[in-house]
Amino acid sequence: MPKSRRDKKVSLTKTTKKGLEVKQNLIAELRKCVDTYKYIFIFSVANSRNSKLKEIRNAWKHSRFFFGKNKVMMIALGKGPADEYKDNLHKVSKFLCGEVGLLLTNRTEEEVKAWFDDYKEMDYARAGNKATFSVTLEEGPLEQFPHSMEPQLRQLGLPTALKKGIVTLLSEYEVCKEGDVLTAEQARILKLFGFEMAEFKVVIRCVWNSETGDFKQLVADVDKHHEQEAVDMEDEDD
Repeated sequence: MPKSRRDKKVSLTKTTKKGLEVKQNLIAELRKCVDTYKYIFIFSVANSRNSKLKEIRNAWKHSRFFFGKNKVMMIALGKGPADEYKDNLHKVSKFLCGEVGLLLTNRTEEEVKAWFDDYKEMDYARAGNKATFSVTLEEGPLEQFPHSMEPQLRQLGLPTALKKGIVTLLSEYEVCKEGDVLTAEQARILKLFGFEMAEFKVVIRCVWNSETGDFKQLVADVDKHHEQEAVDMEDEDD
């Protein structure tokens, strides 16, 4: 039978009084959901956007999402066999590093994977993202911009001027090459000209079954550094 440690006291060190209650509430809420739902799915997010995550939450109102505060969630679930809330939940904790979260649901593995495999949305890249294709702007009028935008475009490095009140690119301009790590200026230019390079997507990586306590990895290439980072976190907390 899966074990439960509902009465186990949890120690939150290095925490201010102001934040203590918030963390304790998160631990209690997560454990309550562990008791309520059949499955916990660990997911990772590429090119995270708050608006997209909100859309997903709205579509999955029958389930619960936990995203952020990974170290507190690790405490709630347990970092090892000795302090885990239920059987094998410490295996879930080992993957709570980086841009990942938990989906607690009664939907089956097949339903969850099918839905998230289909959910992909393009968005504008941000500084630090890699350019997925090369972009070069042709010389000539940029009639999509009002004349008041010309100084801003010039400030971004574009060779522009006003000709008869029309913003004009004076010469061909290479914004980026495929593979470039984008600067803030490049990302801004790409957005102004409507080039989307960032794909928002959620990858379902692992699943834990509350009825059996079984933990299963669903994606073969789950980054090994997740486990190492979790070990490092344990060392920091000791």
